[in-house]
Amino acid sequence: MKYLAFATGLLAATSAVADIPVLTIYTYDSFVSDWGPGPAVEKAFEETCGCDLQFVGAGDGAALLGRLKLEGARTKADVVLGLDTNLTAAAKETGLFAETTVSADYDLPVDWNDPVFVPYDWGYFAFVQNADLDGPTDFRELADSDLKIVIQDPRSSTPGLGLLMWVKAAYGDDAPAIWEGLSDNIVTVTKGWSEAYGMFLEGEADLVLSYTTSPAYHLIAESDASKTAARFSEGHYMQIEVAGKIAGTDQPELADQFLQFMVTDAFQSVIPTTNWMYPAVTPEAGLPEGFETLIQPEKALMVPSDQAPKVRDAALAEWLEALSK
Repeated sequence: MKYLAFATGLLAATSAVADIPVLTIYTYDSFVSDWGPGPAVEKAFEETCGCDLQFVGAGDGAALLGRLKLEGARTKADVVLGLDTNLTAAAKETGLFAETTVSADYDLPVDWNDPVFVPYDWGYFAFVQNADLDGPTDFRELADSDLKIVIQDPRSSTPGLGLLMWVKAAYGDDAPAIWEGLSDNIVTVTKGWSEAYGMFLEGEADLVLSYTTSPAYHLIAESDASKTAARFSEGHYMQIEVAGKIAGTDQPELADQFLQFMVTDAFQSVIPTTNWMYPAVTPEAGLPEGFETLIQPEKALMVPSDQAPKVRDAALAEWLEALSK
């Protein structure tokens, strides 16, 4: 009888667990790391949703789209978080994403009216360096120097792709010459951001492709003011990171609930000091102390999302040719 009671209780507990809906979100690895936003976001959302939120790390940002294309309609993702405006047009072309009805009072440098993707943070790409380095003030000066840089692969990394778009937006037809000049400055091209930034911190390069907000991490989390971002006179390329709902999800209401949750203070307030980016909606407490020390670009560069695929293809071809010489 005791065994029967135990078995009955175990069956009831298993059934209760099985009744909890699961929301699966594909994102990039750094988002779900112990120091990323993932743990705090998961805890806060699960307190309100009565669900099991499961993040799945899928490499770096640009790798997300590649994985989705491979999986197609068979994907287990309900939401994809970590694409950016350089990839949204290509993502829509897959037919895998559904429109949303999320509304928010966005604090973005551009107007936002995309019916499919919901922005959650933004920032500017930059080369991060030690503050005592007499660093470059533009790409030509960098190319003419002996400084060593680490960058990310544009085929797998959104910062890597952002760099291509940055050079193309700033220099147009002269972009191939810029890449030829930079080719001997590049120590290596990593698959993702984490590997590249780690190499920089280990002293294997003078500068690393990252964000104007990256020094805030060292200042706030480590009380270390020894890092800064090089301010380029051509301007800096803007990235807006987004999330979208998979059209074939079996949890459409839960996916919509999460996307609306993303623009609440519970989500947005953790972005500055975990993802180290500017939040898409200003938190009630404002930005953390230390963000006011960050460099501000002279000019914001950004290719419209509908033009991004064409520009990306041309920029990638130029980059591959320059680095193969």
